[in-house]
Amino acid sequence: MNIKSLLLGSAAALAAVTGARAADAVTVAEPEPAEYVKICDVYGAGYFYIPGTETCLRIGGYVRYDIGGGDVGSFDGAKTRDVQDGSDQATWRKNARFNLKTWTGQETELGTLKTYTETRINFGNRNNYSGPDSPQNYAYNKGVTLNFAWIQLGGLRVGKDESAFDTFIGYAGSVLNDTLVPYGNFDTNVIQYYFDAGNGFSAVVSLEEGSGVVGTIDSYVPHVVGGVKYTHGWGAISGVVAYDSNYEEVAGKVRLDIKPMDNLSLFIIGGYGTDDNLLDNANNAIDASGRGFYKQWSGNWAVWGGGTYTINEKTSFNAQLSYDEGKNFGVAANIVYEVVKGLKVTAEVDYLHVGEDTVTNWTNADKQNNIGGILRFQRSF
Repeated sequence: MNIKSLLLGSAAALAAVTGARAADAVTVAEPEPAEYVKICDVYGAGYFYIPGTETCLRIGGYVRYDIGGGDVGSFDGAKTRDVQDGSDQATWRKNARFNLKTWTGQETELGTLKTYTETRINFGNRNNYSGPDSPQNYAYNKGVTLNFAWIQLGGLRVGKDESAFDTFIGYAGSVLNDTLVPYGNFDTNVIQYYFDAGNGFSAVVSLEEGSGVVGTIDSYVPHVVGGVKYTHGWGAISGVVAYDSNYEEVAGKVRLDIKPMDNLSLFIIGGYGTDDNLLDNANNAIDASGRGFYKQWSGNWAVWGGGTYTINEKTSFNAQLSYDEGKNFGVAANIVYEVVKGLKVTAEVDYLHVGEDTVTNWTNADKQNNIGGILRFQRSF
C-alpha cells in the first residue's frame, strides 16, 4: 500500500463518519411567537389588554392600617372589659384592610362596556363590646365584603353599588369620618341610568333595593333616586331627591362646590327629609332607628360643609363641619402627607356632640361630648 492509497482511504473513512453524524443531528423546532401583554391607554393609566381579547383590564387596590383612640362616640375609640376583674375600660380601635379593585372596559356598537368590582377584607376589633356574653373586645377576622360589583353599558348600570343619593353629588368631604352626622345610606343594588350632555350638565335616575333591616324594599316597588348636576371651571352645583318606598318618605340634598383658588376647594350640602311615617303619635321611632334609608340625620334638616387646602405637592389639609335639627354637631379635620408615591399617612381629630334628639350612627356613645383621633397608613397600588 503506498502513501497515495492510504490518504484516499483515510479521506473516505472521514467522510463516512461525518455523514453518519449529520444524519443523526436533532432538528430544533422554531419557537412560537410569544404573546406579550399590550398596554391599553383608552381608559387611562394602568389598563392592559387581556390576551386574546379586546377587553382592557386594570387591577388595583390598597393595604390600610388604622390606629384609633378616644371616646366611642367619636368613631375612633373602643370599649372592652378587663380580663381579670371584668371592669369596663377603654382600648384602641384598630383595623387592617386589604382592598382589591378591578376595572374593565371595551368599546362596542352600543357604547363602552364597563365593569367595576371592589372587595374588602378586614381584621381588627369592634367599636364596642356586645355585653356580658362577649366580655372582651377581641380582634378577629371580620370577613369579606363585596362593596361594588356592577356592569355598565353606555349610561346604563346594573349591580351592586352605593346609592346615587350619595355618589352622584359626592361624599361629604375628604375627612376619614365624614358621617359624624350621617348624610345617607350606601349599600344597595341598582338599576341606574346616567346621562351626560357633554356641556357640563348631567343627570341620573336610579332604582334601588336598599339594604339592612330598615332599608331593604318590602315589595316590588323600588326606592327611586333622581339627580341633576352642572359642572364648570368655578366648581359645580348639584341636587338629588330620593323616594323611600318602604315608608313613603322623601329626602333631598343640594350641594355647591367652589374653587376660589387653585389650591383651595370648598363645599356645602343642605339636606331635608320628611319623617311623618317614621314616627308614631308619641314621636317614637317605628323603624327602631328614627330614619329611613335616605334621611339618616336627626330631625328634618341637616347641613355639612368643609373643604381641602393643598399645602404643597405632598401635603393637604381637610376639614368638615356637620349639624342637624336634633342638635348633633360634628367636627373632623386631618392632615394628609404622601411619604412616597403610593404611600400616604393621615392624622385626624374628630369631635361629636350628641344632641338632645339623636339618631346618630353611634348610639353606644356614653357621653354627650366625644373626642378622638385616628392615624392611618395606606399603600395604594
